[in-house]
Amino acid sequence: MTARHTVRATLNYTVDNGIPPDYYFYEPDPSVRLNPPGTDVREVEIEDGWPNAEGFSVDRECFEIHPFPARFDQFDDDAAIKARFYPQVVDFVQRHTGARRVEIFDHTIRKRMPADLKVQTTVQRPAVLLVHSDYTPRSGPQRVRDVLPAEAEQLLQRRVAFFNVWKPLYRRVEELPLAMCDATTQADGDLIVMELKYRERTGEIYVMRWSPAHRWVYFPRMEAHQALLLKTYDSETDGRARFMGHTAFEDPTTPPGAPKRESIEVRTMAFF
Repeated sequence: MTARHTVRATLNYTVDNGIPPDYYFYEPDPSVRLNPPGTDVREVEIEDGWPNAEGFSVDRECFEIHPFPARFDQFDDDAAIKARFYPQVVDFVQRHTGARRVEIFDHTIRKRMPADLKVQTTVQRPAVLLVHSDYTPRSGPQRVRDVLPAEAEQLLQRRVAFFNVWKPLYRRVEELPLAMCDATTQADGDLIVMELKYRERTGEIYVMRWSPAHRWVYFPRMEAHQALLLKTYDSETDGRARFMGHTAFEDPTTPPGAPKRESIEVRTMAFF
């Protein structure tokens, strides 16, 4: 049996204190008592996934990695991304999931930058150093209603799953890689609903409490012609994986002076 190659790194879990953690996208009233996520910092072992790259399944571990031929180099042009890169992502998701229809609802370019909301734009954000999963049983269907209001109720009668496609922009990722929690090692009770506070509404995602059972995996030094397929929600309740914790992390093996991470994450909903 081949020995596993691992690194030890710190990940930001969330304390389960019985109160929903929250995150404000505006400055709340000073009287508001905040309950921020990510305050339970744990050192964990993160496994190099490359030796088993072909063995992962979005329906079991909740993630896969595949070749994604680099046929696009205009990541500074939002219109070009939507016109020319989006169709490649739709094809990628359909080929690897068998979905009959795939809709893209947004994308985010992530770089190392100050984690200050004032410097972010709608598509340029810092890497998220928080163990989280993007949707919950409530917010997943709500996203379908928000994006496809005229068709939503009909579409929700059948299986819908959300997949994120994550890949480097132009060159190898040498710092701030993405780590995934093998969904077979997390329990439903490890998932904590976190409220996202906007002025006009409140959304929700999952954050995670720490468990020694969690198995973490990453793919060090990903190249621009490779992409992760991450399942962030699945309406099916037949035993397949539905949610998966993931986070960027500081890789202790990153060489000094390594290029800063630049990646794109495209969010899709797939209908079966």
